[in-house]
Amino acid sequence: MKTKEELIDDLLTLSFAEDIGDGDHTTLSTIPADAMGRSRLLIKEKGILAGVEIAKKVLKKLDPSIEIEEFIADGAEVNPGDVAFIASGPVRSLLIAERTMLNIMQRMSGVATMTRKYQDELKGLHTRVLDTRKTTPGMRLLEKEGVRLGGGKNHRIGLFDMILIKDNHIDFAGGIEAAVNRAKEYCRENGKDLKIEVEARSLDDIREILRIGGVDRIMFDNFTPELTREAVKIVDGRAETESSGGITIENLRAYGEAGVDYISVGALTHSVKGLDMSFKAC
Repeated sequence: MKTKEELIDDLLTLSFAEDIGDGDHTTLSTIPADAMGRSRLLIKEKGILAGVEIAKKVLKKLDPSIEIEEFIADGAEVNPGDVAFIASGPVRSLLIAERTMLNIMQRMSGVATMTRKYQDELKGLHTRVLDTRKTTPGMRLLEKEGVRLGGGKNHRIGLFDMILIKDNHIDFAGGIEAAVNRAKEYCRENGKDLKIEVEARSLDDIREILRIGGVDRIMFDNFTPELTREAVKIVDGRAETESSGGITIENLRAYGEAGVDYISVGALTHSVKGLDMSFKAC
């Protein structure tokens, strides 16, 4: 399995391939090869900054000679007019890397800003917002990093680092007990130390999951806040609890006040507007 760094490098390789093709002919035709310059990353909208470290990788991958002077770190609150960093080097390289770098930073910062908005709704509670697998193909690691920088918590990265038994798994397996027991057996036989989470569609499902035992987290699927409060009481600390489905910024607080440990929100990554910023000569 590829490492996180290898996956990010693959993404950058693909991003450059689709953008540059056989060359940035505008830049190559208008800018002398020996021209040197500086560009600043200018923030144009209030939000949470994310992607500075990745931006460094983008610039250095395109041209290792580029130097970056950082002023604002990932995870910081930013306002219009702030300068996150200044990059110095061959003008051609700065221009060619600009769009790939901005696309990534704007997306990550948008995710971080959205996450902070959701997590702020839960101030004073122990509840944390979680991301989901509803991410842009190829961008998952970066979007989940944006969630983390925004104050949220990452759920599983993919299908490989946690067992999440959902309604379809349960129905195809022949019930909750069959699905959970098979998951435990699979882990034993394959030497896997994976947490097991099971989706519950009713309070009776929760009672059955607790009876079976060996489950790390129970997901309450499309429960109301009132039903969630009952569910949390039934679990009584015997497993982590997570709410999912039909949750918006308007009703988020009600779920948190019901006592659930986590609330998973697909909107953190699938419905995000990029944070406005630009990369301008200085």
